[in-house]
Amino acid sequence: MEFRRINQLPPYVFTIINSLKVEARRAGEDVVDLGFGNPDLPSPDVAVSKLTEAAHNARNHRYSASRGIPKLRAAFAALYKRQFDVDLDPETEVINTIGAKEGFSHLMWTLLQPGDAALVPSPSYPIHLFAPIFAGAEVREIPLSTDADFFDNMQERWEYSWPKPRVIVLSFPHNPTTTCVDLDFMQRVVDFAREKEVMLVHDFAYADLGFDGYQPPSILQVEGAKEVAVELYSMTKSFSMAGWRVAFMAGNSEMIAALAKLKSYLDYGTFQPIQIAATVTMNEAPEHPKEVREIYQSRRDTLCSGLDRIGWDMEPPRGTMFAWAKIPEPYREMGSIEFASKLVKEANVATSPGVGFGPGGEGHVRFALIENEARINQAIRQLKAALPEL
Repeated sequence: MEFRRINQLPPYVFTIINSLKVEARRAGEDVVDLGFGNPDLPSPDVAVSKLTEAAHNARNHRYSASRGIPKLRAAFAALYKRQFDVDLDPETEVINTIGAKEGFSHLMWTLLQPGDAALVPSPSYPIHLFAPIFAGAEVREIPLSTDADFFDNMQERWEYSWPKPRVIVLSFPHNPTTTCVDLDFMQRVVDFAREKEVMLVHDFAYADLGFDGYQPPSILQVEGAKEVAVELYSMTKSFSMAGWRVAFMAGNSEMIAALAKLKSYLDYGTFQPIQIAATVTMNEAPEHPKEVREIYQSRRDTLCSGLDRIGWDMEPPRGTMFAWAKIPEPYREMGSIEFASKLVKEANVATSPGVGFGPGGEGHVRFALIENEARINQAIRQLKAALPEL
């Protein structure tokens, strides 16, 4: 059989490491999994209790609203006002999405079609590359190393692209590279987009995971952002609610309306008790993201100091729940898939090979901070034994 769209997808390289991990565990090995970025922290108690209560009410078992119930959108607008001093109209500038990936992918359907192009950072979280492709558009990759280089590269890619890109995808703090930016950077990007009449889509997945006092900026904080930009905010990391699939898109009212129109044909919204629980959580557990941030920062410190101790040098990330590490010099020729496979087989430590995030990720592996400090220290000991050339 021949299928459409999925034929363009390369093999999902993360499955190689996952298969090795499963194989090792079946053989009785204790694998420390720092590969898949699946948060291990429990959701807030208030979310669980409110979900239970709301699920017992039969009125909540019916179809809900694809845009999100009004109180949910109002709670999100209040969160943005509280945290970023951004004013949002819950009716026209906020929509609930079934996780950020759903909102992002469906927005690409409304913004792009065959013959269009999008600019996307490279390396990149895979859906940022493939959602524009699913919409039939071409992707132009923007090499990402530092924020300063990124801005220059973005301008250059736009100037030399044909057709001129309609959309620029951003995501800071960035997965996988952990690159962070400041408000001045966001202002420059918005000014560029207004001048060139380009739409900006900022995936703000790690909005609450800035370390050492760093507060990641919302693109909506800068002047003129609502003219050209929307931003995705997820409860996945900030509130440890990965499986709940609750996220929001906020900003430019025309883009929000376009997504709302498409979603009205595609879905009836998340299960209403989940929407109710998410509403109460944002209103009654506003400190939860701070607690989450402190846990991830402690894990980051444990991982980075441990790697430094065994001779694997890397720059500690200022944000995200990941660490992006160059493959150490003695092993660099192996490539990221072979090296990550070696770590599973010989150290019982799972990481993500950099090439899985696009060609720009080759030469790196990504560590996810999803195990506690004791397990991370165990991983360090095992890495030291398996990498004698460090």
